[in-house]
Amino acid sequence: MASPTTATGTSPSSNSKPILPRFTIPCGDHFHSRDSSPSSCDTPDGSRSSSRRRPSFGSIKEDADDDIAQSFVDTHHAPSPKEPCKPAHREMQPSPDFCCPCGGFLGWKQIRLGGKSLSRSYGDLRNIGNMQAKGWAWEDTETGRELMPPQAPAVVELSQPPPGTSALEKLPPEVLDQIISNLALDLPPNGYTPRNVDLISCLLTSHTLHAATLGVLYRNMTFPHSIIFSKALNHMSQYPALGTLVRRLDFSHFTSVGLGRTKQMNAEIQNLTSRTLLKCLDLLPNLKECLLQEHLEGDLSVEVIRKLFMGLPNLRAVDFCGCSTQAFSQVFTEALSAGPPFAHDTIPAPMFDQLLSRLINLTHLDLTHTQVNDSALAAIPETARISHLGLSRCTRLRSSALIEFLTTHPAVCDSLVYLNLLNDPTRFRLLEEEDVSALLPKLPSTLRSMNLGGAKVTSEHVSLLIPLTKHLHELGLSSAELSVKDVNSFFAKDENAAPSTLCYLDLAKVPQMTIGAIFNTSSCLLLSEQSYPLQVIEFSDKIITPLRERAKTQRVSVGWTVRDLGRRGWYVRDPASLPNEPLDDGYRYWKMGARWWGMRKIPMAVGDVGGIYGHYMFKK
Repeated sequence: MASPTTATGTSPSSNSKPILPRFTIPCGDHFHSRDSSPSSCDTPDGSRSSSRRRPSFGSIKEDADDDIAQSFVDTHHAPSPKEPCKPAHREMQPSPDFCCPCGGFLGWKQIRLGGKSLSRSYGDLRNIGNMQAKGWAWEDTETGRELMPPQAPAVVELSQPPPGTSALEKLPPEVLDQIISNLALDLPPNGYTPRNVDLISCLLTSHTLHAATLGVLYRNMTFPHSIIFSKALNHMSQYPALGTLVRRLDFSHFTSVGLGRTKQMNAEIQNLTSRTLLKCLDLLPNLKECLLQEHLEGDLSVEVIRKLFMGLPNLRAVDFCGCSTQAFSQVFTEALSAGPPFAHDTIPAPMFDQLLSRLINLTHLDLTHTQVNDSALAAIPETARISHLGLSRCTRLRSSALIEFLTTHPAVCDSLVYLNLLNDPTRFRLLEEEDVSALLPKLPSTLRSMNLGGAKVTSEHVSLLIPLTKHLHELGLSSAELSVKDVNSFFAKDENAAPSTLCYLDLAKVPQMTIGAIFNTSSCLLLSEQSYPLQVIEFSDKIITPLRERAKTQRVSVGWTVRDLGRRGWYVRDPASLPNEPLDDGYRYWKMGARWWGMRKIPMAVGDVGGIYGHYMFKK
C-alpha cells in the first residue's frame, strides 16, 4: 500500500467520536480539514548561526536568501576543525581632527618626558615635536589661552516601571503571542546547536512574558532525533499541563543518521518506540496536527493508530509520508477495521471505504500511490469540501469513474484548488484522449494547480486548455503530444481575452520540445517576455543537461538559469531580466507555506517545507 492523505471531521453518528480532518499514509499523502487554523510560519532554514552544519538524509529545504525560484538547500558543508577562522576585516579608524583633555587630566607636571623625567611646565610639552607653530589642539592659537574641556553630560536616571507594568507586558495576550511567535524556530537548527534560545530568554524576562512564551514554545514541537523527543516526553510527564499547549507534533525532520548508531542500538536505547509515542499522545489532549513519516513506521502500533483516529477529538491532520511496508499496512488495516467507530453494518469492507466515508469535513486528500478504488471516492460524504486532491499513480481507479467523481461529486466539483493526476504512461495511463476531452471543460474556475502528466493530451485539447491558463498558476503536461505552436497559444496576446496566469509549466518528456525549438525566438515564446508571468519550466534530464552546459559556455545570459534536484530539473527565469516587473517570491495561500513551484506532495500543515516532506514534494 502506498501513501494516502486526507482530512476528516466528525462522524454522522451522534455516538461516534470525531475523526481527523487531515491524514497521510505511505508515499507522502495527507488529510486536511477546512476548519483548521494556520500555524505560524518559521524562518526558512529554521537555524541559528552555527559553525557546523550536519547534513540530513533526504533533507530538502527552501533557500530564502536567493530571489530565483527553485533555489534549494540540499546538503551543508561542515568545515574541518583544522580550518582556521578568517579574522574579520577591520578598517583603520582615522585619528580625530580635534581632541581635548579628559576630565581626569592631572596637570602638565604629571606627564613624563621620554619616559624618564616629569615635565616641569606647560612649555616643556609645547616644545616637543616642534609644535610651536601649530599649537595644541585644545589651545586657541590667536589668544594663547587654554580652552576649557567640555563638561560631562549629566546622567539622568530613568525610573523603572514596577514589575508587570511595562508597555510590552500590557499588550493584549493575542498581540503578545503574535510578537513572540516571530522568535520561534520550528525547523531544527543545523547540527546539534541549541534552538529557540530567544524564546528561552523570554521565559526568564518576567512572569507575563514567561506565560506568553510557554504557549509559543510548546505549540509546534519538532523532533529531529530521538534524544530531543525523550527529553520533551520526560519534561511533559513531569509537568502534564505543558502537554495541553501542544498543537502540532512534527516528525518530518526525524532521522537517526548522523548519531553514529546502528538500527539495533536505536532499538536498545528505547527513546522513541511505539510505547513512548503512545505515552506522548496521551499527554496531548489538544493536538491538532501529527506529522509522521517512513522513519517511524516501525514505531506505529495498532494502539498508536487507534489513538490518532479515535482518541484525539481535536486532531485535524495526520501524515504518514513514505510509510509503505507490509508491516505498516497490516497495522493500519487492523487498527481501522475492528472496533468503533468503524464496526457498523452500513460501512463497506475495504479500508478506504471505511475511512473516507467518515470524513465529513474533508478538505485535503492525498492518496498518491495507493490502492484506492472507485467506490472509496464515491463514499466521500457530500458535506466534504476538498480543495487539495492527489491521485497520482493510483492504478486501481477507472477513468470513467474518476471523471464522474471530479465533475459531479459535491465534495470536489466546485471547490478544487489543487489537483494532481500525474502518472507514468509507460506503466499506467489513467486518462486517454477522450477522457481528457470530457474532463477539461468541466473543471472549476477555483483550480490553481493541475497536473495532467502522463495523460493523452494532444493538439485537439489546446482549445480546452487555453481557458484554464487564465486562472491556473501551475500546469503539468509531461509526456503530452503538443507542438511548439500549441504551447505558444497559451501566451498569445488577445485584446478580448485575459492574459495567461501560468507561473509554472511542466513540459518534461514532450517530444517536440528540443533545445533548438526552445531557443528559436522567432517561433517559440517560452523564453520571451511575452510568456511572463511564467517563471519555471520543468524539463526532463535530456533537456536540462545541455541547458546546463550551454550556460557554462555562453557569454551572454539569456535571462534563464538551470535548477535541479534529484530526478527533477527546471529552467528558471532570472528576476533581473525583467526589472520592471514586480518580484514574485512564489508564495500562494494554497501552497500552505511552500514557495517552490511544482509540488507533488500535498502539505498537511502551514509552515516552511523541509526534511523528508520536501524530498517527496520536490525531489522525487
